[in-house]
Amino acid sequence: MERSAWRLETRPVYTMPQEAEAIRRFQEGRPVTAADTAAWTERLQGYRSTGRTVGRVHVVTRPLTDYLRFEFAHYWHNVGAGEDVRILDLTDRENPGLPDQDFWLFDDSRVVLMNYRPDGTQISREVFEGDHRTYVDWKRLAIAESVPFAEYMKSAIE
Repeated sequence: MERSAWRLETRPVYTMPQEAEAIRRFQEGRPVTAADTAAWTERLQGYRSTGRTVGRVHVVTRPLTDYLRFEFAHYWHNVGAGEDVRILDLTDRENPGLPDQDFWLFDDSRVVLMNYRPDGTQISREVFEGDHRTYVDWKRLAIAESVPFAEYMKSAIE
């Protein structure tokens, strides 16, 4: 990544064995702390300090899964470290035309497809060799149709 990294997240659950203990603690009522997110937030701060940007849009429907509530607790720290986290809630609306495929878009020119099993276990990552412009269009659409994470959380509480 020279300038930017951006991700579309479409799944309600990501099953990652390395998160199992943290999810269990969260479900017991323990908060997600800055120490829990330090590896990612320190990386984000490093990117931001060199002028690079990191963002994502997570497509969701309510009710949120336990995993999404866990992930949202992490997002507060991500946002604090400079990541542009946005939410596109499709509960009461149609999908505006986004794929049901997670992907990373680097520098608006390189695409990495993230492939998952139905249970959220990652199968593979795949460098996309075709025309990246469709992914840039999906990024623009996702950003235009979503709201910043903090705004979404404020409306979710009201």
